Amino acid sequence: MIERLTTIMKRLRDPVAGCEWDRVQTWRTIAPYTIEEAYEVADAIDRDDPADLKDELGDLLLQVVFHAQIAEDAGAFTLADVVGAISDKMERRHPHIFGDAERSPGWEAIKATERSGNSDDSAIAGVARALPALARAEKLQKRAARVGFDWPDATGSLAKVHEEIDEIITAGPETVAEEVGDLLFAVTNWARHLGVDPEVALRAGNAKFEARFRAMEAEGGAAFASLSLDEKEALWQAVKRRGG
Repeated sequence: MIERLTTIMKRLRDPVAGCEWDRVQTWRTIAPYTIEEAYEVADAIDRDDPADLKDELGDLLLQVVFHAQIAEDAGAFTLADVVGAISDKMERRHPHIFGDAERSPGWEAIKATERSGNSDDSAIAGVARALPALARAEKLQKRAARVGFDWPDATGSLAKVHEEIDEIITAGPETVAEEVGDLLFAVTNWARHLGVDPEVALRAGNAKFEARFRAMEAEGGAAFASLSLDEKEALWQAVKRRGG
């Protein structure tokens, strides 16, 4: 079946008879669509919607094929090279399954060995810059923690949160954005020490706010926007008391 999709993409990218939009795209121009499709896969999973997940996985697969076709057109690599590389990596990272090791040395230990051949030997090397900022902050912190740069427990990270709040309060206009960034980074660290995935927690917080806000709008009716802030707050508290 994958051959059918690759044939379609080759046709779309044909420099003469292909689609005018598809044939001029580059890795850089379609990268935002790739990220968007990955989020839509995650959204379908959150909604526990297998039918939509099937469609979204197809859209994400198309992005992989698209990137690989651009590479093939440029003489860089092919889809077969991509599949071969990930197959090699999965076998290499599971020596207790595909090799003769008695047990796995650990996923992170294997990844660290793979990174050892890179020119950038920092403990935080390889954390993708395109990750959502919250997820990237958590990964950076986990990497730093592996070499001992971390609070021993949640007490230290909570104290850091309070420190960053104080710095925002006293910050001038030219530094307040930087201090807010430091606060978000500190909150992410605190969440990590509490055993909470900050990305998942914020997603849940967003969903809760959306549900409550929609319930407020429904109760306020057509006049909702013109209600005073106190009236809106009363609606919010009413929805909250009902468990919305």
